Amino acid sequence: MSETALSIHDYAMLDDAECETRIRAARAALGKRCVILGHHYQRDEVFRHADFTGDSLKLSRLASQSDAEYIVFCGVHFMAEVADILSRPDQVAILPDLAAGCSMADMANLVAVERCWRELATVLDPESEVTPVTYINSAADLKAFCGRHGGIVCTSSNAQKILEWSFARRGKVLFFPDQHLGRNTGHRMGIPLEEMVTWDFGKPLGGLTEDEIRRARMILWAGFCSVHQMFRPEHIDRFLAQYPDTRVIVHPECSFEVCQKAQYIGSTEYILNTVRAAEPNTRWLVGTELNLVNRLAREVQPQGKSVHFLSPTVCMCSTMFRTDPQHLLWVLENLVEGHVVNRIEVPAAIAAEARGALENMLQVA
Repeated sequence: MSETALSIHDYAMLDDAECETRIRAARAALGKRCVILGHHYQRDEVFRHADFTGDSLKLSRLASQSDAEYIVFCGVHFMAEVADILSRPDQVAILPDLAAGCSMADMANLVAVERCWRELATVLDPESEVTPVTYINSAADLKAFCGRHGGIVCTSSNAQKILEWSFARRGKVLFFPDQHLGRNTGHRMGIPLEEMVTWDFGKPLGGLTEDEIRRARMILWAGFCSVHQMFRPEHIDRFLAQYPDTRVIVHPECSFEVCQKAQYIGSTEYILNTVRAAEPNTRWLVGTELNLVNRLAREVQPQGKSVHFLSPTVCMCSTMFRTDPQHLLWVLENLVEGHVVNRIEVPAAIAAEARGALENMLQVA
C-alpha cells in the first residue's frame, strides 16, 4: 500500500486496453466495497464497467441502497453531489474527473438566482407567490435555495407532477436552469406560451417588464443544454422527407419547436423504454445525446429497428466525455491503495436544505 495517493499523471498515457484489464483487476480487489455508476451519456469505454446504469437520480438512489462504501459516479459534478446528498454518512461519493461539469447547470448560479429573487421582490412577494423549482441538473446550493424558499427539485421524468405540486401552493413558478424543459412541460399542461416568460439573467429584471412578470405563470431561466440545443426542426423535416414513416422521439431539453414536431417526448429512460418496446422493423429518429443513441441503435438492430441520430452533426456531452478509462482506473487503484481521490462532499448545511427539496420531490413523484 502506497503512503501517498497515486498521481493521475502516471495514467494519462495508458492505452484503453491496459486500462480495461487493470480496471477489472481493481474492481475485483475492491469487491462490494465499491459501486460504479454509469450515466446513459457516458462513453462506452467507461459505461461498460458500470454496476448500475441510468439517469442521475435513479443512479444516486440505487447507490444509496447498496452496501458499497465508495460510490464512483461516472457522470458530471451535479450528479455526484446528488449521490453524496442522498447517500448514507458512511458512503463516499467520488467523481473520476473534477472537470466533468455541466454547461447547463453552470448557467444558473446561486448569486444570479438570489439576485433574481430580490428583483422579483420589487414587483411582487415571491415568498407567497412564487415556487422555485430547480431541475436536478443544477448545483447543490441551488437545490438548497429551493429548500429554503419552499421549493422543490424536478427531473425530466416527473416535471409535470412537480409543477402541479408547485402551482397548488403558489400561483407562479421560477424554473431553472433549463428553459426548454420548463416550457415544454408547461405547454403540455395547457399553459399559454405568453404566460411563460424567459428571465435573461444578464439583464436587470431579467429583461422583463413589471407587467410581464405579474402576468406570467412561469418564469423560465434562460439556460439550455448545449447538446439538445443543437437539434433543429429542419433536421426532422429533412429526415421525414426521405423516410416519412419514421417515429420521432426527443428529450424535453430540446427546443419547443423541435418538441412540437416529435410524436414522443421524454427522459432518457423513457426514450430507451419506448424504442425497446416498439414493434420490430420500425424506424426511429432520436433527439438526445450521441452515446445513448448509438448504444440503443446497436441494441435494437437485431429486431429490425433502425435508430437514427436527429442531428446531421456530432452532438455529444463534451463534459461527460471527460470521464475516461484513465481517470476511472486512477480512482479505483487509489481506492485499492487506501486513498480517496476526487471526493465530492457537499457541506452539511447546504446538503440539509438541498435534501429537503429533494425529499419534497420524492414524496410527490
